[in-house]
Amino acid sequence: MLPVSVCMIAKNEDNHIEECLKRLRPCRFEIIVVDTGSVDRTVEIAHKYADRVFHFAWCDDFSSARNFSIQQAANDWVLTIDCDEYLENVNLADLEDSLVRNEKAVGMIMRNNPYTVQGARSIMAERIGRLFHRNFCHYEGTIHEQVRTLQGKEPEQFSIPLTFYHEGYVEESDKRMRATRNLEMLLHDLILKGPNPYMYFQLGQNYLSLNDLEKAAHYYKLGLELNTDPSSEFARNMMEAYGYCLMNLAKYDDAMTLKEYYDQFSDRADFVYLMGMLHMKKGEPEDAIAEFEKATKLPTPSRKGVNSYRAFFQIADIYESMGDFEKARIYYKKCGDFEPAMRRLKELAAQSAS
Repeated sequence: MLPVSVCMIAKNEDNHIEECLKRLRPCRFEIIVVDTGSVDRTVEIAHKYADRVFHFAWCDDFSSARNFSIQQAANDWVLTIDCDEYLENVNLADLEDSLVRNEKAVGMIMRNNPYTVQGARSIMAERIGRLFHRNFCHYEGTIHEQVRTLQGKEPEQFSIPLTFYHEGYVEESDKRMRATRNLEMLLHDLILKGPNPYMYFQLGQNYLSLNDLEKAAHYYKLGLELNTDPSSEFARNMMEAYGYCLMNLAKYDDAMTLKEYYDQFSDRADFVYLMGMLHMKKGEPEDAIAEFEKATKLPTPSRKGVNSYRAFFQIADIYESMGDFEKARIYYKKCGDFEPAMRRLKELAAQSAS
């Protein structure tokens, strides 16, 4: 076995946990499942695949449950995952090698989150700190818990060759129930502990789940005003989420104030693509095209396609609106098999034939 224990907490996850554990089982990890009060088949399924299953009395504190699960592990290196995260890719040899060199840091998994845009299903990828040595790190925060050093500081990070697909809460009622529960806990934490950028980010995320864009934008703005480290993953996500909230609220002038942060965030395709969208909404086609072109030259976006077919599609759409159908066709063709682009090519061909 690899010297790694997978530690999970679960409650009423019988629709996810079996697929999660089945994919982990061949990897030679120790698997620890801590149930926090399930009334479905979660515990029964966990016993089929896990090395050990424990029970924890829920106390409205995710970190307490996480840290309890970590204490039950046979190994000092622990990997924490959720029941709705399914292993997609792993390189066990590289993973084992990385443990030797990064004892005091947190390993960042890649998590692929599905979402729908322009009627097509796509993926948003994010890096999340999940692998760490329990003699140096633990969890803090009652809700949307974070890995911190035992001294309460943010640990250094390193990438690990682990990718998970996040199935998530597919039913809208489940999403709203989860967001409402989390919101109560976050607001309680805010009163007890005072503001911090990550707390504001998570408040924004929860209001976004509840489709309250005004409140989501309000909390994102508060988080950004606290001089969040622009290199942190959540700060980048918060910046872009704030921009999209303002854009969807048609507050384009407010959204364009994000240009103040351009030097800090323009190494990221997602941010540059967002700026292109804002210029397009503002009726500034040349500036929009320049940003979309720049996005296609940047690596590894979070939202799939913003540095390739989605950027090309927006450029094509701009040229089409300007009446330059030849350039529009060129850029639609660059989109490959992106269905909206293929549809527009067919429609343009039909218009030319008529």
